[in-house]
Amino acid sequence: MLIDSHCHLDYFTETERPAVLARAAAAGVGEMVTIGTSLAQSQQAVAMAAAAPNVWACVGVHPHNTGGEGGVPAAETIAALTVHPKVIGIGESGLDYFYDRAPRDVQAANFAAHIRAAQLTGLPLAIHARDADEDIASMLEAAHAEQPFAFVLHCFSSGRGLAERALAIGGYVSFSGILTFPKSDELRAIARDVPADRVLVETDSPYLAPVPLRGKRNEPANTVHTARVLADVLGLSGPALADLTSRNFRRLFTKAA
Repeated sequence: MLIDSHCHLDYFTETERPAVLARAAAAGVGEMVTIGTSLAQSQQAVAMAAAAPNVWACVGVHPHNTGGEGGVPAAETIAALTVHPKVIGIGESGLDYFYDRAPRDVQAANFAAHIRAAQLTGLPLAIHARDADEDIASMLEAAHAEQPFAFVLHCFSSGRGLAERALAIGGYVSFSGILTFPKSDELRAIARDVPADRVLVETDSPYLAPVPLRGKRNEPANTVHTARVLADVLGLSGPALADLTSRNFRRLFTKAA
């Protein structure tokens, strides 16, 4: 069984979701995590997880949405959303200097609040990192030195340096459909060097549909295509890769164990 460790089920309508979940199950994707991108949407994610036995949720504010909803949320506000048994993590949060949809200092304050929420709750943080490798790594290292916390670099497409610095402090790395793209040779080389016990797989659906579905709306069932490429990169069979990433998922997301 595969687990899609990061998707956005709220992008599918209420009438679409049953078929999306059914296609995932038919493809061998037994569980998935729907991710929060704002405080209001995080509550929707919790509701979706509560309504489906094979769906989990993370709660948080995406860097694109930073500064909305009354400003940067307090760590305690984020932490309070995790009391539901189906909430297994914080995020996604991080830094995005590619789009820069919020001032960088506000993004940093938001990211710091989510790191603190992860420290307060003991739940892992799903990190969005785009064109901000040095600042992401520096913030993670500084916070980890004060109080260790679990985290995953989701939809990894950054440089080798960020992966190595994150792994050095216990982080996990999750790969999406980007891994399957023809021009992703460097990313596949990084994936080959990630320790086997720290690798996850995801869709980030409805975005980033993998080969052979480029240009189409992505969904959790398509985890199988990324998993197939990741298995080849790691020299594993498909079932071995599914077993490995599922064990890694439960080690990181301990509430889902």
